[in-house]
Amino acid sequence: MAGGSLAPAGVSKERAQQYQGKVTSYVVISCIVAATGGSIFGYDIGISGGVTSMGGFLEKFFPTVYEKGKNAHENNYCKYNNQGLSAFTSSLYLAGLVASLVASPITRKYGRRGSILCGGMSFIIGATLNASAANLAMLILGRIMLGFGIGFGNQAVPLYLSEMAPFRLRGGLNMMFQLATTLGIFSANMINYGTSKLEPWGWRLSLGLAAAPALLMTLGGIFVPETPNSLIERGLTEEGRKILEKIRGTDNVEAELQDIIDASELANSIEHPFRNILEKRNRPQLVMAIFMPTFQILTGINSILFYAPVLFQSMGFGANASLYSSALTGAVLCSSTVVSIVTVDRWGRRALLIGGGIQMIICQVIVAIILGVKFRTDNELSKSFSVLVVVVICLFVAGFGWSWGPLGWTVPSEIFPLETRSAGQSITVAVNLFFTFVIGQSFLSLLCAFKFGIFLFFAAWITVMTIFVYAFLPETKGVPIEEMIFVWRKHWFWKKIVPGYPIADESNVTQSDLME
Repeated sequence: MAGGSLAPAGVSKERAQQYQGKVTSYVVISCIVAATGGSIFGYDIGISGGVTSMGGFLEKFFPTVYEKGKNAHENNYCKYNNQGLSAFTSSLYLAGLVASLVASPITRKYGRRGSILCGGMSFIIGATLNASAANLAMLILGRIMLGFGIGFGNQAVPLYLSEMAPFRLRGGLNMMFQLATTLGIFSANMINYGTSKLEPWGWRLSLGLAAAPALLMTLGGIFVPETPNSLIERGLTEEGRKILEKIRGTDNVEAELQDIIDASELANSIEHPFRNILEKRNRPQLVMAIFMPTFQILTGINSILFYAPVLFQSMGFGANASLYSSALTGAVLCSSTVVSIVTVDRWGRRALLIGGGIQMIICQVIVAIILGVKFRTDNELSKSFSVLVVVVICLFVAGFGWSWGPLGWTVPSEIFPLETRSAGQSITVAVNLFFTFVIGQSFLSLLCAFKFGIFLFFAAWITVMTIFVYAFLPETKGVPIEEMIFVWRKHWFWKKIVPGYPIADESNVTQSDLME
C-alpha cells in the first residue's frame, strides 16, 4: 500500500528483555571492517585543507590565490578568498548529496554491502583522477567521483553498523564510523605535513593516497556479511536468521528475529519510503534527520578541518607550522572520539550532546575575543596568543569529537523504523552534505567579511542546537533499534504528534495505549 497509512504497524510491543546473545568477535570484526568507510570521508576532509595551502598546487590551479598569499600587505582574513578554490573543496559534497539519494533505493533493494561497494569503487576512480589531474576540469571531475563515493558510503555504513550491533552496545559500535573518520582526518593531516616538503608535486601524492582507504572499504564490501535486517527485508529470512545467530553467538534469537520480521512486513508494504516518511507518525524521526546533520555542520567544525592550514596561515603561522597545528587538531579529534565510544552507552546521547555543546560555545567565544582584541588584518598574532588560539581550537575540536561528531551520525541512523530507514539515512546524508557544501563554498568569504565574528556566528548556532537537544531529543540509550517507536510515544512533546501509531496485535494494547 503506497504511503502505508493502513499498513501493519510492525513491532507492536517492547520485548528487549527477551533478547539473547553476546558481543562476538564476528560482529566486532564486521563492524571494524565496515567502519573503514568512514575513513574515506575523513581522509578527504583532512586532505583538502592541506593541499589548498601547498604552493605547488596553488601555483598550478589557482595562481591568483598563490600570488595573494605571498603579498604581505594583503588583508590576512581575505588572502585565500577565492570561489574557485572553495569550489575545489565543496564540489565533492554537492556530488555526494546527489549520490546519497541515488544510494537509498540501492541500499534497500540490494543490501547495505552493495552501496558500500559502489562507494569504494567510485572513490578509487576519483582519487586516480585527482592524482593525475592536468587541468582544473579534470581535478573537479575527480572531486565529483569522490563525492559519489562519500554519498554511497555515508548512506550505507552507519545503517550497517546500527543493524549489526547488539542494542546495548549500539552507540559504541556505531561510533566506529566516526572513529574511522577521525583516523582518516589525522592520517591526511600527517600525510600533508610530509608531502608539503615534496614541492611542487607533493599534492599529487596526498590526493592519490585517498585510494588506500577506498580500497579497504571496497574489500570490506566484498567480505563482510549482509545485515540480518536487510536480508529479511528482501525475503531471505532463513539466511537472515543464520547471520543473526552467528553475530549474536546463540541459537536463541527468536525475540530479536521476530522484531525484525515484524518490521520487515511493514517495510515491504511500503512502496514509496520517501512519501511515507512525510506522514505524521514519522514526524519526529524526519525532524531529527534534518536538524541533527544541519546542526552538526553549523558547529563550524568542517570550516576548521577543511581550512585549518589556511586559517592558521591567515593568523600568521608559517606553512609548516600551520600544517603541524592542523595535524594536532586531527589527533585531538581522533582521541576524543574514543572517549565518546567508551561513554555513550553508559552516559547516554543527551548528556554528551549537551555537554559537548557547552564546551564548544565557550571555545568559540574565547577565540573570537582573542582575535578581536589581539589580531589585526595586517599583522600577525604574537607567539603566546598563537599558542593559546591553537589550544582553544583543540579544546573545541575535542568537544565536537566526543559529542556532535559521532552522535550526529549515530542518532539518525538508529531512530528510523525499517520501512523508512534507508530513506531516512539518505535524508540525513543529503542534509549533511548540503550544509557541508554551503559552508565549504562560503567559509573563506565569510571569514573575509565577518573576520573574528565568524566564531561568534558558529557559537550562536551551537547555543540553538544545545537547547534543541535538551527540549526535543529523547534518550535512545539501550533501546533496541526495532522498538524505537516507543521512545517517541513517551516523550513530552512528540507523544502529541504520534499517539495514534497503529498497533498490529490488539492483544498487546495496554490501558495506557487506549487512554492515548
